[in-house]
Amino acid sequence: MKTGLVLEGGGMRGIYTAGVLDAFLENNIEFDGVIGVSAGAIHGCSFVSRQKGRSIRYYKKYCKDPRFMSFRSLILTGDFVGADFCYHELPEKLDIYDYDTFNKSNTKFYVPCTDLETGKALYKHMTDMHEEIDYLRASASLPYFSKPVILDGKKYLDGAVADSVPVKAFQEMGYERNVVVLTREDGYVKKPEHAGLSKIGYRKYPAFVKALQNRHMNYNETLKEIKQLEADGKVLVIRPAEPLNIGRLESDPEKIEAIYNIGYHDGLAVATKVKEFIN
Repeated sequence: MKTGLVLEGGGMRGIYTAGVLDAFLENNIEFDGVIGVSAGAIHGCSFVSRQKGRSIRYYKKYCKDPRFMSFRSLILTGDFVGADFCYHELPEKLDIYDYDTFNKSNTKFYVPCTDLETGKALYKHMTDMHEEIDYLRASASLPYFSKPVILDGKKYLDGAVADSVPVKAFQEMGYERNVVVLTREDGYVKKPEHAGLSKIGYRKYPAFVKALQNRHMNYNETLKEIKQLEADGKVLVIRPAEPLNIGRLESDPEKIEAIYNIGYHDGLAVATKVKEFIN
């Protein structure tokens, strides 16, 4: 039976996930496959490369750097997150990503991206982080704050639009025993997207607009399904006990570290349970 790790996104809430993953690395917890959406993909790739502490280190160091994330970058480049800085200069020069360990890992790594033309998810199996980095970028490119990423002639954005927590997709790929890391507290209910904003921003892509407008319903239904899977003992869910007090685009290093620490301690608390579940 293949074991899987499913990582929700959520902008800067994802630093909670980074803490959980570092606790897993500390306890030598491994999975057959990892699927991360948006911020979940950003932190999940450092888990596969076995680089404990990398996410919190560079987030704290560069969170106030306008090249990392800023409205200045959005105005000048069309991307709130600096594409060249975050996906090339940072991993290739400033805080070196271990491409070799990732590429040789026995853990398969997947990222969902949303196709603007169809509104459907592409689930990309990444085998070379350096050559395929733009799939990671697409998965984490937030609507309204990012330009579409063009891959093989198609335009993609945030994977969470089509599939925020891809448990069902991972099960269909053969990962039957999954640990799910959520960045929302138990009982959270997602509210509808602002219809007018999506119609204006993406009027050329009606299927993507529909996906944005249906996102809250799909998300809430997915949480219900996860609850049932959890009750049936088919998934193990890790989630914050309370709402994470952090902005989606937070740049305060102290707040970022505080949320990371919550995730880290939650990960340590369930490490033994996770080992028993996947074994």
